[in-house]
Amino acid sequence: MKMQRASGDEYTRVKRLVEKNHLHTICTSGNCPNIGECWNAGTATFMILGEVCTRSCKFCGTVTGKPLPPDLDEPARLADSIKLLNLNHCVITSVDRDDLPDGGAEIWASAIRRIRKVNPGITIETLIPDFKGVTADIDRVIDAAPDVISHNLETVERLTPRIRSGARYRRSLDVIRHIASKGVKPKSGIMLGLGETEDEVYLTMDDLLEAGCRVLTIGQYLKPGPDHMEVVDYVTPEQFGIYEAVGLQKGFEFVESSPLVRSSYHAAKHAQR
Repeated sequence: MKMQRASGDEYTRVKRLVEKNHLHTICTSGNCPNIGECWNAGTATFMILGEVCTRSCKFCGTVTGKPLPPDLDEPARLADSIKLLNLNHCVITSVDRDDLPDGGAEIWASAIRRIRKVNPGITIETLIPDFKGVTADIDRVIDAAPDVISHNLETVERLTPRIRSGARYRRSLDVIRHIASKGVKPKSGIMLGLGETEDEVYLTMDDLLEAGCRVLTIGQYLKPGPDHMEVVDYVTPEQFGIYEAVGLQKGFEFVESSPLVRSSYHAAKHAQR
């Protein structure tokens, strides 16, 4: 697997803008292998509600601990930064904030509305946490009207308790089902190489389709640090291609499947679909 180097004029411009405005990105917090390609293309996946997560998932490189209180000025700084980057499409995610009564839903809604106000015509994709399954909090994000709402299943049901801290496979499906019930086409993503079987991947596809998901991303898990899950196997590009073909046959409208795919990889295409 080869990725573009994290260097170049545009990469440096994005990096300086993020640092100047005290913003966070999952690109850096999650050690994403595509940071060079995406930042050189002038895109980034912004992470709101700080950089410290209340959960400790075994696949994720984000820092775990006790977060600081939410920064109420963050939505405004984010919206202004997106304008300076002259983006037509932006992706927003967040850490899990189980310490907050609403899981951070109000900051989520504020950020979406502010971005839309400052950047008319922009398309917005949100990659949301499960908000502990509280539909009222999920509805705050839905009511802010992002163009795409994504919630990652991350892995197959059998492996979920070992890999996802504080999350439940069926609860994540319920989150996706609720989004679909509101007339929004949900998006989700899974990782391979954690010990799942081919049959389990297909069963996961069926579960997602039944819940109303129509856009799926599939990528190779890469260990972000020494304390994280080991890679069980590296799935071949040919097998990723098979999963893409089967997913489309099963009924997904769009499947992005290759080793370096991540949730927000080529996200603008998903919004257009």
